[in-house]
Order: sequence, then structure tokens, then C-alpha cells
Amino acid sequence: MKLLAKKKTQQKEDESEWFWWEDDVLVFNVLGNPSAKITKIGKPYGNQLKIAVSATPVNGKATDHLVKFLAGEFGVKTRDIEVVFGRMNVNKQLRVTSPQKLPAVFK
Repeated sequence: MKLLAKKKTQQKEDESEWFWWEDDVLVFNVLGNPSAKITKIGKPYGNQLKIAVSATPVNGKATDHLVKFLAGEFGVKTRDIEVVFGRMNVNKQLRVTSPQKLPAVFK
């Protein structure tokens, strides 16, 4: 599997952007929708990406489910995804180290 080309950006260039690169780390903001019927990536909404999660928001279980789901979507291990803030909130920021693939919404 080919590695994605590394994009070098030290800071967000535009505050309205919902994702950016810091060396080989993809950083993005999430607006979560827990207790959904299915887990799926939605569309960007302002400076966040909407993601529906089928898990209930109890003791961080929805966030854990989100991280597992996104690990598969990015082709990385769960330990390669860091929840920067928002573990117990629908507003989150995530960091994905060296993603091997990108979901279509990121292209």
C-alpha cells in the first residue's frame, strides 16, 4: 500500500477549514452525532466534520467507537488517533498520525 504524500503545514491557514496537516499528522474537528442508526462520515459543517456514531454517549463509549471506526477508515491502528479535546462532548478535535488512506470527504 502506498503511503500518502506528506503535506507540510505548521498552522491552519484558514479558520474556516475543518482539517489541516501538521507534518504527517492530519488534524480535524468533529461534530459528533451519538446514538445514530449507523456509523458514518457525513459532510463538513462550518469548521467541523459531521460524523454519526451508533454507540450511546455513556462514559466515552461513543468516542471509543468513533476512534475504532476512523482507524479503519484511515488504515491506522487506534493508538494512531488522538482525541485532543472533547472526549465527553460532541465537539472534538482528532489527530491521525500517518494515515494510510483518506476517506473521500478529505480529498
